[in-house]
Amino acid sequence: MGEITSRQLDLTSSAQKVLEKRYLKRDEEGMVVETPEDMFRRVAKAVASVELNYAKSETEAKHIEDGFYDLMTSLRFLPNSPTLMNAGKMLGQLSACFVLPVEDSMESIFEAVKNAALIHKSGGGTGFSFSNLRPKGDIVGSTKGISSGPISFMTVFDSATEAIKQGGTRRGANMGILRVDHPDILEFISAKDSDSKLNNFNLSVAITDPFMKALEKDEEYDLINPHNKKTTRRLRAREVFNLIVHHAWKNGEPGIVFLDRMNQSNPTPSVGQIESTNPCGEQPLLPYESCNLGSINLAKFVTDHPFAKTGAASDYNSHIDWDSLRETVHRSVHFLDNVIVINKYPLKRIEDATKSNRKIGLGVMGWADMLIQLGIPYNSEDASKLATEVMRFIQTESKKQSSFLSDERGTFPNFEMSTFRDKMPLRNATTTTIAPTGTLSIIAGCSSGIEPLFAVAFVRNVLEGTKLYEVNPCFEKIAKERGFWSRELVDRIAEKGSLQDIDEIPDDVKKVFITAHDISPLDHIRMQAAFQKYIDNAVSKTVNFPHDASPKDVEDAYFLAYGLGCKGVTVYRDGSRDEQVLSTGKTAKQPSAEETPQQAHKITPKKRPEVIKGTTRLMKTGCGNLYVTINEDEEGNLFELFTQMGKAGGCAASQAEAIGRLVSLALRSNIEPEELAKQLKGISCHSPAWANGGKISSCSDAISKAIEKYAERGSKKNGNGNGSHTKEHKDKKDNIMLCGACPDCGGAVEHEGGCAVCRDCGFTKCS
Repeated sequence: MGEITSRQLDLTSSAQKVLEKRYLKRDEEGMVVETPEDMFRRVAKAVASVELNYAKSETEAKHIEDGFYDLMTSLRFLPNSPTLMNAGKMLGQLSACFVLPVEDSMESIFEAVKNAALIHKSGGGTGFSFSNLRPKGDIVGSTKGISSGPISFMTVFDSATEAIKQGGTRRGANMGILRVDHPDILEFISAKDSDSKLNNFNLSVAITDPFMKALEKDEEYDLINPHNKKTTRRLRAREVFNLIVHHAWKNGEPGIVFLDRMNQSNPTPSVGQIESTNPCGEQPLLPYESCNLGSINLAKFVTDHPFAKTGAASDYNSHIDWDSLRETVHRSVHFLDNVIVINKYPLKRIEDATKSNRKIGLGVMGWADMLIQLGIPYNSEDASKLATEVMRFIQTESKKQSSFLSDERGTFPNFEMSTFRDKMPLRNATTTTIAPTGTLSIIAGCSSGIEPLFAVAFVRNVLEGTKLYEVNPCFEKIAKERGFWSRELVDRIAEKGSLQDIDEIPDDVKKVFITAHDISPLDHIRMQAAFQKYIDNAVSKTVNFPHDASPKDVEDAYFLAYGLGCKGVTVYRDGSRDEQVLSTGKTAKQPSAEETPQQAHKITPKKRPEVIKGTTRLMKTGCGNLYVTINEDEEGNLFELFTQMGKAGGCAASQAEAIGRLVSLALRSNIEPEELAKQLKGISCHSPAWANGGKISSCSDAISKAIEKYAERGSKKNGNGNGSHTKEHKDKKDNIMLCGACPDCGGAVEHEGGCAVCRDCGFTKCS
């Protein structure tokens, strides 16, 4: 394994914030009680404890533990989020990806709902194929009733996920897949036309080879009832394909997965057929299988950053530390295989299926950073060649390590039924996957997955309302060394996100620091295909389109992806979802001809009517009783808030009054009450209090709880219009997540890796 060295953990401020918010252990009062170093030691110790099962001494196990600790603290490798969150803790559920079967019976459907709830509660995400459910309008034999079809049952899964929300640490996420030859495929394709439906689902159409052949020949194909296997009708493949393309162009969904291609690389076809994937589409799994993932930070393996020193490297291979990468791959595979052993599975059937095939998914992040350090443009032929070379190396070395582990520990139990049985013995049925690395890449301080840079500089919103500029550190270094750095330049880059239209930046720098929207969609596909050549599972990647892209552009990308061997495609057209908020400002509201830019962004608070109604609630705080009065306008919307302390005067009373005035101003300016409550919630002072509703950390926290309780009260009212605002606010909040603003902090959401990620707080739409 090589020499283990101790090191100082080097984390960015963003990484520190994300770790504190989402990963570090907390006590019963919600206070953080471990450091990042403690977290990595906790994980390393738990994962290395497996070594004692294989006749290793405690000294050998401790050496392996130190190696795992070094692997993570060097930020060369990070496991998926559930492992960082839960290893060494009571919950102990360490996998991110699960697939559950949904068969054509009420018992199976609601068993899957229950099992999904257990998985979401433990921090995982679930994939389902609904292709086995009989179509809408079909006769149900047992009752002679009429089937409501797959889409109606998907809403049941969606509602259950909404109720769980994974304890607030990780949101519930689902993948819903329907075969293109299912009779309800047209309804499925348009299922997310409304932003209020299936918000906890990513949707993908399972494209089959017969469909693609019918599409190529412009022929019809059969829709088959999965219950009786009879053809219900025929559709023209081109018309169905056009509908998929149009909806993907319109709002990014549904995606597509090439189902037959996924099954061609299924390592255990005699065990079962792949029907679905995890929520982001990169991990095909058999029913009840789970998979634990991890990512290598490629930015850590460029030896001397040649572009920053001398310009683009002529021989980039000589600037990559292949030996260090080999060692990292071996240690990472060892780590991930150990996770399978110590994992506490939410269901016995999942444990059995997972341990029968022992699938792991080692992927990469920091790819764009590696290219920048080497001076290779992302959209160049050299970049595609290097992608293939790097992934071939990782694939080969991961198989060597899996084979080495099989000598010590045995092959995976289904090995004799696998496609590998006549090749080298393996411990793991799969070893490689490229998954989204939204929060992991923030922790590692690198670019996400195999995505290009989202922006060279952007504005990061902090909770206090301050806006901070964040600049790619490699660009900052080069700009300063070459003499074109200025604060004014950073302002312009942050506004545009791209360097391409800024004259004073040298052309060679523009070519290398290229962003997601500078690259053609076809170049995105080519990069995805270059990595897919040497990956067991699949690639999670977002193919970005400019706002003015046409449906024909999406169609071309789909055909190229199929032709180049991709296993699925996720597209996102910039600004295709209403109210999108991007940190680069590209899709911001443009002022009309009559408005100045300043006037276009002014908000005028609503005027107070003469008569208004509301309620006053007593909240116990450490500073005494706080009386919070909340009033509604004529339409039942929260309009203003007043506070009064039980004991007059003092700093606490003045601060509570100030908060009330600012909340009132925000409410009258149409700010969502939930967003106001979120900003105030959990703020601590030196003197907390406890009441029937639990701990109240401060007066600010008390006001947030009063707002929440008022909203709950309003949601229970019916018939007279009061309380209707609560559902409207919830729908708007869900819409914020879909449209590009983070529902946790209001920051900008980037669409990358087949997911949506907030760089401000680490929120991710996908598990």
